[in-house]
Amino acid sequence: MSRTVFITGASSGYGKAAAKRFKENGDTVIMAARNAEKLNSACAEIGGDLSIPMDVTDPASWDKAVELIKEKYGRLDILVNNAGGGIAIKDTADQSVADIDAAIKLNLNSVIYGCRAFAGMMKEARAGTVVNISSVCARHCWPGWSVYAAAKAGVLNFSKGFYVEMQPYNVRVTCVVPASASTGFQSACGIGETNDTLQTEDVADTIFYVCGLPQRATVEDVTVWGIGQVVNPL
Repeated sequence: MSRTVFITGASSGYGKAAAKRFKENGDTVIMAARNAEKLNSACAEIGGDLSIPMDVTDPASWDKAVELIKEKYGRLDILVNNAGGGIAIKDTADQSVADIDAAIKLNLNSVIYGCRAFAGMMKEARAGTVVNISSVCARHCWPGWSVYAAAKAGVLNFSKGFYVEMQPYNVRVTCVVPASASTGFQSACGIGETNDTLQTEDVADTIFYVCGLPQRATVEDVTVWGIGQVVNPL
């Protein structure tokens, strides 16, 4: 049975790879991102069903997305809250208040906004799967990543709380915790791209697997490392 899937941050990286994976499975894929040109190009490339240019840090944009999806498809089976970014990767003392607020808003608030927006639809249907994308920064520490890590730790713990809220309605909530991968993320926040063993397709496959489990089963959270990334102690 074809599922209706909504993925944020879908113009590149994990989001685009996940959209491709679901589309290959025959699912209806709705893609969202801030940059309309990049989003429409990615959607056309993978054969996505609908693109929604939106700012995930704006609650009103989420309300509009809910109404559009409800009107066009009548339901949402899977929500993947993937949008995020480093904003400013540097010591906390060197960050502006604007940088700090932007990092928290993009990486944590947007996830909460998305879950809030679609909770009613999923509760009414008494079905659905929510996948929130965190980061290994939520569990491990590197210099310069403290603010970003705080936001991503919030995503991990929010996901646990949101699952408890949604469990009585048969709605599953999972947090996927990826390690470093070469997605363009590092370049966007000015620290230079890495060459990691972990690929976007690996994270996409993890998201897809979680969503494909029988409804009776749910994954609380799952961490995906590239075999070449060394963290000592783990």
